[in-house]
Amino acid sequence: MYEITTEASFSAAHYLKDYNGPCENLHGHNWLVKATVRCETLNSIGIGIDFKELRGLLREVLEELDHKDLNVVLAARSLNPSSENIACYVFGTMKQRLPASACSMYRVEVFETPGNSTAYME
Repeated sequence: MYEITTEASFSAAHYLKDYNGPCENLHGHNWLVKATVRCETLNSIGIGIDFKELRGLLREVLEELDHKDLNVVLAARSLNPSSENIACYVFGTMKQRLPASACSMYRVEVFETPGNSTAYME
């Protein structure tokens, strides 16, 4: 089994509903996101998925979040924009858009601040 990981970042604002602390106020972060797929086999030249393709897919998903109010973006899914919910959202969106191949989504890790992250996997 092979794991292939890429990362990209975005900037966005959010506030945590019912947090009962300073994060309940609108504030922003420079988020770092790492996305990992797993591949059981490699293609004829020894690649599971091209880094460029995986990074492009991740950037496409993050572009929908970049410089946005995450409370508004995630309201349609009734999600409080915690790092946990953002990781799950990115994972699910990437899973839907991942081209049919020998690879499948494995893990998305979201860093809200340096040194503080959460990961989602099925």
